[in-house]
Amino acid sequence: MLTKFETKSNRVKGLSFHSKRPWILASLHSGVIQLWDYRMGTLIDRFDEHDGPVRGVHFHKSQPLFVSGGDDYKIKVWNYKLHRCLFTLLGHLDYIRTVQFHHECPWIVSASDDQTIRIWNWQSRTCISVLTGHNHYVMCALFHSKEDLIVSASLDQTVRVWDIGALRKKVSPADDILRLSQMNTDFFGGIDAVVKYVLEGHDRGVNWASFHPTLPLIVSGADDRQVKIWRMNDTKAWEVDTLRGHMNNVSCVLFHARQEIIVSNSEDKSIRVWDATKRTGLQTFRREHDRFWILSCHPEMNLLAAGHDSGMIVFKLERERPAFSLSGDTLYHVKDRFLRSYDYSTQKDTQVIPIRRPGSTSLNQGPRTVSYSPTENAVLICSDIDGGSYELYIVPKDNFGRGDTVQEAKRGIGGSAVFVARNRFAVLEKSSNQVLVKNLKNEIVKKSALPVATDAIFYAGTGNLLCRAEDRVVIFDLQQRLILGDLQTSFVRYIVWSNDMGSVALLSKHSIIIADKKLVHRCTLHETIRVKSGAWDDNGVFIYTTLTHIKYCLPNGDSGIIRTLDVPVYITRIFGNTIFCLDRDGKNRPIVIDSTEYVFKLSLLRKRFDQVMSMIRNSELCGQAMIAYLQQKGFPEVALHFVKDERTRFNLALESGNIQIAVASAKEIDEKDHWYRLGVEALRQGNTGIVEYAYQRTKNFERLSFLYLITGNLDKLSKMMKIAEVKNDVMGQFHNALYLGDIKERIKVLENAGHLPLAYITASVHGLPDIAERLAAELGDNVPSLPKGRSASLLMPPGPILCDGDWPLLRVTKGIFEGGLDNAGRGAQEDYEDAADGDWGEDLDIVDVGNMQNGDINMPVEDEEGEEGNDEGGWDLEDLGLPPDVDTPKTAVSARSSVFIAPTAGMPVSQIWTQKSSLAAEHAAAGNFDTAMRLLSRQVGIKNFAPLKSVFIDLHMGSHTCLRAFSSAPVISLAIERGWSESASPNVRSPPALVFNFSQLEEKLKAGYKATTAGKLTEALRLFLSILQTIPLIVVDSRREVDEVKELIVIVKEYVLGCQMELKRRELKDNPVREQELAAYFTHCNLQLPHLRLALMSAMRVCFKAGNLNTAANFARRLLETNPTAENQAKTARQVLQAAERNMKDVSQLNYDFRNPFVVCGSTYVPIYRGQKDVSCPYCSSRFVPSQEGQLCAVCDLAVVGADASGLLCSPSQVR
Repeated sequence: MLTKFETKSNRVKGLSFHSKRPWILASLHSGVIQLWDYRMGTLIDRFDEHDGPVRGVHFHKSQPLFVSGGDDYKIKVWNYKLHRCLFTLLGHLDYIRTVQFHHECPWIVSASDDQTIRIWNWQSRTCISVLTGHNHYVMCALFHSKEDLIVSASLDQTVRVWDIGALRKKVSPADDILRLSQMNTDFFGGIDAVVKYVLEGHDRGVNWASFHPTLPLIVSGADDRQVKIWRMNDTKAWEVDTLRGHMNNVSCVLFHARQEIIVSNSEDKSIRVWDATKRTGLQTFRREHDRFWILSCHPEMNLLAAGHDSGMIVFKLERERPAFSLSGDTLYHVKDRFLRSYDYSTQKDTQVIPIRRPGSTSLNQGPRTVSYSPTENAVLICSDIDGGSYELYIVPKDNFGRGDTVQEAKRGIGGSAVFVARNRFAVLEKSSNQVLVKNLKNEIVKKSALPVATDAIFYAGTGNLLCRAEDRVVIFDLQQRLILGDLQTSFVRYIVWSNDMGSVALLSKHSIIIADKKLVHRCTLHETIRVKSGAWDDNGVFIYTTLTHIKYCLPNGDSGIIRTLDVPVYITRIFGNTIFCLDRDGKNRPIVIDSTEYVFKLSLLRKRFDQVMSMIRNSELCGQAMIAYLQQKGFPEVALHFVKDERTRFNLALESGNIQIAVASAKEIDEKDHWYRLGVEALRQGNTGIVEYAYQRTKNFERLSFLYLITGNLDKLSKMMKIAEVKNDVMGQFHNALYLGDIKERIKVLENAGHLPLAYITASVHGLPDIAERLAAELGDNVPSLPKGRSASLLMPPGPILCDGDWPLLRVTKGIFEGGLDNAGRGAQEDYEDAADGDWGEDLDIVDVGNMQNGDINMPVEDEEGEEGNDEGGWDLEDLGLPPDVDTPKTAVSARSSVFIAPTAGMPVSQIWTQKSSLAAEHAAAGNFDTAMRLLSRQVGIKNFAPLKSVFIDLHMGSHTCLRAFSSAPVISLAIERGWSESASPNVRSPPALVFNFSQLEEKLKAGYKATTAGKLTEALRLFLSILQTIPLIVVDSRREVDEVKELIVIVKEYVLGCQMELKRRELKDNPVREQELAAYFTHCNLQLPHLRLALMSAMRVCFKAGNLNTAANFARRLLETNPTAENQAKTARQVLQAAERNMKDVSQLNYDFRNPFVVCGSTYVPIYRGQKDVSCPYCSSRFVPSQEGQLCAVCDLAVVGADASGLLCSPSQVR
């Protein structure tokens, strides 16, 4: 059973499929009727008017109606578009069991516990016939799909077939009314419907009976747990066979609409499928806790539904996907037990060979996949027979096209089988998780174990397999037994390779993953309804089908709908605008599509702007979706050429910075808000002419004044002051006077406004005694006093940096779209006419822009008209019919500002540094600490980054500097490059300058040696550790220096270990044995000769004092062998030797054997003798006892002991 949809609800008693839409009605025991979309899995509507359980429900074939009948004795007819009940039919006197519309006449048949069957006319809303005869509850009554018959089943143990031919003849509504009066007189003796047969044979009550859609057969199910098949002819009906197997009452049974099978369900919690011809059981599907009550069959599709105690299921019994394989221009597919070939060029379908029919009786045994080898003309057909098996056929050359002889196939068991080479095919053996490679004689040539638990294999190029596991797919090379690619995915069902095998689409139930041939992920698409099939077109676009649509997926993951589908199809191949597909009946169907939309998007994506241009000119691409797409992808200037609506044009023009079009649109719209937004954008571009024009249109005088102030246009500012005076705008007048620094005007404004004290102070401070005296006289005694000893200074706004005119903008070439699209749609004729004009472009440059740029404000109108007359030339501005107070400014000299395209930002240097580098130091310098840490973890197994934090920060800070711009601007960060010179090309980036270098480490090493000699071991340990913790972030140039770095790690590691042991020894006072051991181990560290002598002296002293004379003598001998230069060292050693020779004994036993070579464990400080197991630190190579594996290295404090690492990279020369 292939479950397509499942619901959880109250007990489902009635079901009905819609004939066209993917809908199903479920009537529940709770009284609710649910309308579900089984394809999307959503509840569309619920109808809740019945009182008590609703046992019957049925969709009308063509009208937006359904009928329901319930335990409230009511039949209700509903309109699902209006979401309401249209009317109720009353007449039954007990529970209603089933209701059904007639396929042609406006009739409803209902069966009830009142022992009658009623036929209703739903147009006249009357009962037109009552069928009596059963003497117990009538459990079901159904119309025949072709003939005038009704079948009914009753608990009186009979099935009755009724002939309603006489009723068909009475179709006029008048007859219905006549009929009513007749019914009253002759209630129980209707003559329109007569019993044709009474079928007796069941031992208990019959729950269901239904007709075969075409044959004269009836099937019934009863409480005697049996399913009976009955045949009928014109005169009689008889029992043909009984199907036994159910363990409880059979609640429903029907013939499958498209296959020769019977489906029944029962209160024994099972659905059983029976072979209608052989009359044997095929399959049983059980539920744990739910009894089944009802079955429904889709009128046109291969779908069934079953209702049970806690919901319902919509399911299929068999897969309908045809098995097919492509080879060049030919498609091989299986249909009706024949292998067929379809030639795309001639569109001819040919029968090739018959294939064996499945011997087993269960369902779903048809071919699942086909694999074809063109050179050998061999076909592999896989199916689920025997838990997965394959058949190998060799197609005879001469037989091609006749396809009538059955040949014996070579068979084998295997999960899936595919050709991997000309004459080799791979078979998956699931039990052992290996692939068997076989030849055409079906002999095993080679076995290969698979790297993941595989449940299916697919072809992935010659010699390669794509293996599917539960949560991933891998590409496996059968020759080298290597994994070539690995990708985590949800469960993949189908694989589609592009023609060049460069891309692959992995199809899951609800998603599509696109990857390249090495399974590197490119994009993922999610669909709400099931993905069915797909193929690649010649442009590298993946075209796929869902249950309802043909869609496309671009390489970047953008997708869209090409067209809708009535029935699901399976795409096999795409040629240009034609999609070839197989439908569920195995027929090849070419579908012609319009590929304009996705080809346009693809051209944009691939920056094939020439194609984009021609498509815009020639095609009918439009619509909000396309405009939104172009906006989203950063091509508003292209979207502009699709748009006629001025508001959208205005928005797109602002977005693409095209001031010219924005001005034109703003004029058309002429709304305050649009002029304001235009002003903001023009100001951003520094196009003061347009800003001024926009402010003039909205009469925004404050903004205009401020604009004139910052552009230094004092003439216009004084005009603004006059306008404010005319408009009696005191505040505006005062502000303008303040901007201009016009003191007399300010005094005048204050005086007129009645602020005499302020006017007096202004006059006094600015040294205008005449006016001050006049005002003092007016003020009399109220003259304000001025503070003493203050020096006044004139308040004047600063002069603007750039006076008047537009900002200088970068001259850049026009984008392909501006250049090409401005001419889009012009005929060739016009081009010639333009050319004849010749010099028009230059004339524009010559025009004196000064006066044209900024339309003056209409104060003295006469002057302006004079100016206009001189400057307008041939531009005919007055034709625009603008208001007389303003002039439309020209956007710029050579329309520079409107086609300004900011140069695209380059890649940040820090990004360039990290792009090609595998050196952790360079990533840290670029500020990419995350990747630097990942690199160090991979290269040398470092896990503890705390000691490296300061080094990382120093590297980052050291490779950047900051430049001050001017005071209000933020500082500019600047990357410093290694080995920079003025002669270097500005486009070539060098790696970052690094603050740490190898020579600094050498200095530190010397300091460490010095501290060791002086016995300052704590200081020495700090120095050596800092070297060890800086080396991972050192970069050197040559291979020789790389070797020196590696050598330095080993030297420093020995000193760190030695110092740690010696410091530990000095801490131990109460454990003389351990003290001696640590002193002894120290002498086995690889130290410089002077330090080795000191270590030997120390060990000799400690052992001598503790009475271990034999061990002390060994140290004395080793010391003398080094030829010590200090006389006191040699003397002491000789004395110890003499003392020891008298008594060669050790008082205490040490864990120390100087005859047996060993290394010291860096954590536990115990010897690891030659031949014993150990683990090492991947970075500093210190050795440890096996129990330390997975711990942090105690020597370098960075890496994890025993971790996998590829080795330190500290030079570009290692990577080349």
